Amino acid sequence: MRLIKARVQNYRSIIDTGEFTLEELKTILVGPNEAGKTVLLKALQQLNKPEGIQEFKPLRDYPRSKYNDVSTGEIDPKDITVVTGYFSLCDEDKNLIPEEYHGVVYKLWKNLDNAIYHRLVSAPECENYTSIKGSLNRMAAHMDKQFSSEDADEESPSTKLKELVSSLSGSEALNGTLAVNLDNWLEDYYEYVEEGNSTEENRFTNLQETINKYKKRIQTLKTLRSRVPVFILFNNYYRVNPSLHLEHLAERVEKKLLDDDSYDYGNLCLLKLLGFTAKELSDLGKPRAPGINDQESLQEYKDKLDERKYKLNAASVRLTDEICSVWLPNAKRPEADKLKISADGQYLKVVVEDDLGVEIELDQRSEGFQWLVSFFVVFFSEAKDRHKNAILLLDEPGMSLHALKQRDFRNTITRLAKNNQTLFSTHSPFLVGPDELELVRVVEMKTRKDGTKVHTTLSSEDPAGLLPLQEALGYDLAHSLFSQQRNLVLEGITDYWYLDATAQILKEGKVTELNDKIALVFANSAGKVVYYSTILHAHKLKVAALLDSDTAGDQAANQENLIHTLGHKKILRTKDFFPAVPKAEIEDLLRKTLVLIVKTEYGIDCSSKEASQANRPIIDIFSEDVPNFSKYKLSKAYVRWTRDNSSKQLNKDESARWVKLIDQINKCLK
Repeated sequence: MRLIKARVQNYRSIIDTGEFTLEELKTILVGPNEAGKTVLLKALQQLNKPEGIQEFKPLRDYPRSKYNDVSTGEIDPKDITVVTGYFSLCDEDKNLIPEEYHGVVYKLWKNLDNAIYHRLVSAPECENYTSIKGSLNRMAAHMDKQFSSEDADEESPSTKLKELVSSLSGSEALNGTLAVNLDNWLEDYYEYVEEGNSTEENRFTNLQETINKYKKRIQTLKTLRSRVPVFILFNNYYRVNPSLHLEHLAERVEKKLLDDDSYDYGNLCLLKLLGFTAKELSDLGKPRAPGINDQESLQEYKDKLDERKYKLNAASVRLTDEICSVWLPNAKRPEADKLKISADGQYLKVVVEDDLGVEIELDQRSEGFQWLVSFFVVFFSEAKDRHKNAILLLDEPGMSLHALKQRDFRNTITRLAKNNQTLFSTHSPFLVGPDELELVRVVEMKTRKDGTKVHTTLSSEDPAGLLPLQEALGYDLAHSLFSQQRNLVLEGITDYWYLDATAQILKEGKVTELNDKIALVFANSAGKVVYYSTILHAHKLKVAALLDSDTAGDQAANQENLIHTLGHKKILRTKDFFPAVPKAEIEDLLRKTLVLIVKTEYGIDCSSKEASQANRPIIDIFSEDVPNFSKYKLSKAYVRWTRDNSSKQLNKDESARWVKLIDQINKCLK
C-alpha cells in the first residue's frame, strides 16, 4: 500500500490542514519553526502506530483553544475525526482481494476517542437492507408454509428473521454482522424451500448472491486493514546509547521512571530488537548464584549466555548490512566495516570496528552515522516483520551533519524511500534537491486561529516557509555556475522547466537533441540575465542568453553590457522562433499544447480565443480567462505532461519551432 493523500484535523496546533497529496516514494515537508511539521508527523503515525506509542488523549491532543467544547460535553471525542489517510493498492494487495475491488482506494481514519474506521472509495455498489427487505419477507413466508408442527422446538423462519432485523429502521447498509447473520439464516432454513419451485429457488439464489457481495466487501476491508503499513516516526532525540547499564535501566523500567519521548526510547527499541528485556540481560550479567553446581543448571545458564551472544551477533550483522547499503555504499572506505553489539557484565555496548580492526564507541563516530544507527534500531524494532510494509516519518533528519554531508545524506533518504515510502520534514536547503521541488509540501501557520495548513503547491505567505527551497536553488546555482564550459542563461525557473522538459521529450523521440554539455542557468528575472552572463563570460566560459520578447525581455536584450558581452548572435529571442506573436514568451512556442493542459488543469477551454487572437501572447489570454491562473503551476503541469506523452503529441508547428530553437542554441555554444 501507498499513502496517496492525507488530512489532519483537531490536533494540537492543527485545526484542519486540508487534504494534501503525497508522492509515491518521498515527500518533503518544509516550513518555519512552530508551523506544525512535527505535530503533523505525530498525527499521521496514529493511522497505524507501532505498539507502545501513546493513543490520542483529548486533554493533551485536542486544540487547547477549543478544549472547553470537550470538557463541557458539547462535543463528544467519538465524533471528532483527527487523521485520515487514503491508500492506493499495490499488486500484492490486489492479489489478496476479489478482482472487482482492484481499482479502489482504501480510506482509513481515526477519531479522538481512538476508534478507527475504514471504507472503500470507488468500490462497486452494494445493496442496502431496504432493497432486499421484500424478498426476505416473501422468502420467510414461503418457508413458513413448509415449516411443520414437528419442528416446534425450532423458531419459524419468519420469527427468526424478525429477531435478526428487529433493530433496523430499514435503510441500513448490509454491514458485516447483518450480512453474516442473514446468510446463516438462509442456510439454516434452506430445507424449507419447496423443491421444484423455481420462483422461490431463484429468489433464494438471488438473496444469497446479494448478501455475499457485501460479505466480499467486508472481507476485502478486513484484508486491507491488515495490510496498512505501520508508521515509524523517528526524530533526532531518539538515540541509542553506546553503553547501557542494564541493571539501572531494568530498575527504571520496573519503577516506570522512563523518559519514553527521548533518552530511553532508542535504548528500549534496541532491547526490543534483541528480543530481551533489560532485566533478562541484567540477570545474565550477574554472577551465577553459589551452590548451584548440578550439570543441568550449569547447562541452562550456559545456554542462556549463548542465546544472548548469538542474538547480539545476529543483530550486529543485520544492522551492519543495512547501514552499509545506504551509507555511502560506493565509498572506497565506508564509515564502518562492522557494527558490534556486545554484553559485558552489566553493560550493553555498541561499538564500531573500523578497517584497522579498532573498536570505537558509537558516540565517537560522526553524528550522521549515529543518527543512522539509531534510526535502523528504531525502524527494525518497531516494524518487526513488517518493515517492508512500513512508512517512514523522519523529523528533521541529519541536522547535525555538515552542509555537504547533508547533500550526500539526501541520497541516503532516497535509497531508503525505494523500499519504504518516506515523509520527512526539514529546514535544510541541502536536503532538498533542485530536481525535487515537486516532492515538496509547504507547511505554514498564518495564525493560531487558522492553525497549521499544508500546501501541495509551492506557495506560502510566510517567506520563511519557502526559504529552504530558495536557498537550495541558490546553492546549486552558485555551485554549478562555473562548472560547465557552455552555458545558456534563461530568465527564470519556468523557462528552465519548459526548455529542459521539451528538449528531453524531443530527444526521446529522436527528433533533435540539446547538447548535454550545455548548462541551463536561470537568473530569476530578465534584468539579472546581464549579471549572470557577464560573470560567466569573465570566467572565459561560452555564454548565450534566451530572452522573451515582452517588455522586460526587450529592455534586457538592449542593454549595452549584454550586447558587448555576448554579441547580437548569442542573444536569442523567442519572437525569432515564432514571428506571428511579436511579444512572444517561451510559452507561445507551446501554445496549442498549453491550451489543452489548461483545459485539463483548470477546466477552461481557451482554444477559440487562442485561434481568434493568434498574435496575442498566450499568457495574456490565460491570465484574462482563467481564475487564479499561475504561470508556475502551468509550467509544472507541462513537465508532468511530458512525462506521460511523447514528442508525437506535440503540435507539428510547435515541434518545428523547438527544433529550430534547440539547433540555434547548439550552434551558438558549439
